[in-house]
Amino acid sequence: MAPRKISKGSTEASDLPINLLPVSMTQTQLPFLPFARPDIGEPEISAVVECLRSGWLTTGPRTKEFERRFADVVQPGAHALAVNSATAGLHLALEAVGVSPGDEVIVPDYTFTASAEVVRYLGAEPVFVDVDHSTLNVTVDRLEAAVTSRTKVIMPVHFAGLACDMDSILAMAQRRGLAVVDDAAHALPSTFRGRMIGSFATDASVFSFYANKTLSTGEGGMVVTSRSDVATRCGIMRLHGISRDAFARYVSTTPAWQYEVVAPGFKYNLTDIASALGLVQLERVFEMAKRRAEIAEQFLAEFADLPLLLPARALPGDIHSWHLFVARLTDDAPLSRDAFIDQMYARGVGCSVHFIPLHHHPYWRDTFALTPEMFPNSERGYRGAVSLPIYSGMTAEDVERVIEAVRGILDA
Repeated sequence: MAPRKISKGSTEASDLPINLLPVSMTQTQLPFLPFARPDIGEPEISAVVECLRSGWLTTGPRTKEFERRFADVVQPGAHALAVNSATAGLHLALEAVGVSPGDEVIVPDYTFTASAEVVRYLGAEPVFVDVDHSTLNVTVDRLEAAVTSRTKVIMPVHFAGLACDMDSILAMAQRRGLAVVDDAAHALPSTFRGRMIGSFATDASVFSFYANKTLSTGEGGMVVTSRSDVATRCGIMRLHGISRDAFARYVSTTPAWQYEVVAPGFKYNLTDIASALGLVQLERVFEMAKRRAEIAEQFLAEFADLPLLLPARALPGDIHSWHLFVARLTDDAPLSRDAFIDQMYARGVGCSVHFIPLHHHPYWRDTFALTPEMFPNSERGYRGAVSLPIYSGMTAEDVERVIEAVRGILDA
C-alpha cells in the first residue's frame, strides 16, 4: 500500500486532559493522539452549567429524568437506577438477587477486576472461566461446565461491545435455576438478534458511564431490571439503606423529614451534575455509536492484510458498540505486542491493553490458585492484544494517523 499523507490535526495539546499529554515530543511532531477522549460539546457543557445554577446538585430531578429516558431507550417499562459507577451497580445487583457467603458467581477470566471484586464484597466466590478465542466473550458451554451446587449467578461480560449469545445463556440459566447479571459496561447500544442489551430477561444488566465509555458522565452507571423486587432493593441499598428517597423528602411542600434505615446500605447514588451530562449524551448515543462503527469498519478494511487477528463483527443487522477496537498481533508479526505499543507511542498515538486477565493479578492468582494453563484462550488473547484509539470525536485525520502508524510498523 502506498504511503499516506497525513495532515496536521486541529487538536491542540492544551485541549488534552493532563493525564493524556505526552511527556516528550513524538517522532511525528504532531500533537499526541490519546487512546481515549470523551465526546463532549457545548450542549453537554450548557446542561451542566444549568444544573449548577439550579441549586440542585446531588440526586434529584435530572437523575430521575435520566433514569426514565434511559429505560425508554433500552427497555421501555423496565426499571433503571442510576448509580455512581458500574462497579456499584454490579454490587447492588448481586446483593439484590441474594448472593451471600458460600455462593458462587461464574465470571470470565478475561475482564476487568470489577466484575469479580463485587462478588468478594458479598463474601461469595468467583468461579473463573475461559473465553472464546474469536470473540473473547464467554460461551454457554464454558459457563455450564463451571456450574456447581453452589452456583448462584452467571455474569456474562459483553467484551468491547460485542454482545454475548444471550439466548443460549439465558436458556441454560433458566434450566439450571440460576440468576443472570450481565456486565454491560461496554455494551451501549449493542444488540443481539435485534434486541438491545439490557432488554433481555436477565435479573439485571449493568452499564458504565466512565470517561471513556460510549456514553460518559465522567463516573457513573445504570442498573436496568424488569424485576420490581430487584429494583426496590437496589433503590434502597444505593443510598444507605434508607426507605425514603432523599429528593422526595427535600422537595416536599409538607413536613417529610422522617425516614427509616431498613438495611446497612451503601453510598452509590448518581449526582444531578452527572445526570445532566448523561441526558445530553443519551440523545447522541446512536449518533456516537455510528461514528465508532465507521471508524471500526475503516480499521477492519485497512488492517485486513496485516499480521493481526481483528475483532469479530456483530451478527448481520446487529449493533456492536465498538467501545474498544482490540486487535491481536499474530505469531508472524515482526515484533512483540509491547514493542508495538512503544512504537505507536513514538509515533504519537496512544494505545492500551484490554485486558490483563485476572489470572495474572496477584490477588486472584494466589487466592484462587489460577494458572495460565486454565485459560488458554484468555492467555493467548492477552499476549497479542492491543486496543487502538476509537472514539466518536476522532477526526478523519486522527483515524488516518492511526492507520498510518499501524501500517508503518507492521508493513516494515
